[in-house]
Amino acid sequence: MDPKKIKIGLLGFGTVGQGVWKVLEAKKAKFLEHFGLEIEIQRIFVRNPHKKREIAPPAHSLTMNADDILNDPNIDIVCELMGGVELAKELTLKALVNKKPIITANKAVICEHGKEIFRIANEHETPIFFEASVAGGIPIIKVLREGLAANSFPSIYGILNGTSNYILTRMERESLSFEETIADARLLGYVEADEALDLDGIDAAHKTAILAYLAHGKWISPSEMIIDGIRNISQLDIRFARECGYKIKLLAKIEANLKKNLISASVCPTFVPINESIASVDEVYNGITLIGDVVGKVMLTGRGAGMNPTASAVVSDIIDCARLHCAHKNPYDASLGKENSDIALCPPENIFEKFYLRLSVADKTGTLAEICKSLSNNDISVATMKQLTGPEEGTATLLLTLHQASEQSMQTALHHLKELPIVLDNPFLARIMSTHH
Repeated sequence: MDPKKIKIGLLGFGTVGQGVWKVLEAKKAKFLEHFGLEIEIQRIFVRNPHKKREIAPPAHSLTMNADDILNDPNIDIVCELMGGVELAKELTLKALVNKKPIITANKAVICEHGKEIFRIANEHETPIFFEASVAGGIPIIKVLREGLAANSFPSIYGILNGTSNYILTRMERESLSFEETIADARLLGYVEADEALDLDGIDAAHKTAILAYLAHGKWISPSEMIIDGIRNISQLDIRFARECGYKIKLLAKIEANLKKNLISASVCPTFVPINESIASVDEVYNGITLIGDVVGKVMLTGRGAGMNPTASAVVSDIIDCARLHCAHKNPYDASLGKENSDIALCPPENIFEKFYLRLSVADKTGTLAEICKSLSNNDISVATMKQLTGPEEGTATLLLTLHQASEQSMQTALHHLKELPIVLDNPFLARIMSTHH
């Protein structure tokens, strides 16, 4: 049987683009033998063709004009691997309008513009693949859309950002401060150029939005989520968590009340019980747990970012798309453009959690009574409390665990606590994962 030739156009040739090149070159014989596919990268759009790269493709394959790829009838599949949002979105839409199947690793574009992109894909009956946009080498999108298609998901939770997980792992293992650990992470190249993406939970929120849509047909923007990052986590918090049988993780969570058709999404520092599987996911690894109403609990772990894991996911999409293309089957999926109009966002007064709260306070008579009153006024009761001598004379640090309360009550209480003269610094708040997961 003659091999089927597939010509690829790459938009971008940074870390992921070069990883895709490496995999396609290294696995050329395998893809020919197993799938009958001869895959070739024909053109590469770059902003600077003279930039030094680890891989130097033939000069004739480079172009500074993306239209050389998008308008070329010989290009079968386009891979958008350039990062950023606006230009990536523009080129993605143009590829779809030109009926070019497109593969993307860009979670920000899918999160912020997925609704429009899927609508254009539907209008032009052209497929878009985006396995690499969430959790790198973990095939979570394929699992949700295919492997577990029989399920509805009352709960999905996990670690979706490898950089923050690396920092928290080092802080826990080596008793390092956040500042010491982030410095190492920068040196190792783990931190995005825009550090807020990793440290403030934004990157994980982008991925959470995509998973929420795939699982429930509901687009939830990061502005509609409860999001908090890891910058304010201290050794006090990590040690206290360990004493209580927990590890602190930046946990993404999608909770759905399937009977009431309500959904919520969050990305927050969370006390995870040490016997919970996700607590053992350390370093730059990601982990995702899905609770299906049919299958029960399923967990996937793997490297969530970097050249090879992301390239693995991109090439998987290339193979899927190429096989369908060669079979003269349009891999376009109309279900991607559909939304579930029956499901609504759960209001914060109906989202209940247990909380951990660290307060730096004035060490004087009446402080504890005032703190407890402020919490009580918002229907929040204290489960346990530990008082430590503060870093300066006349100060104390309070470590509190709180009984279950609504997110709205907790946020109102936080606002009131910040205004108290006895509270000397911004409070640190974390959620406590319930053991029934």
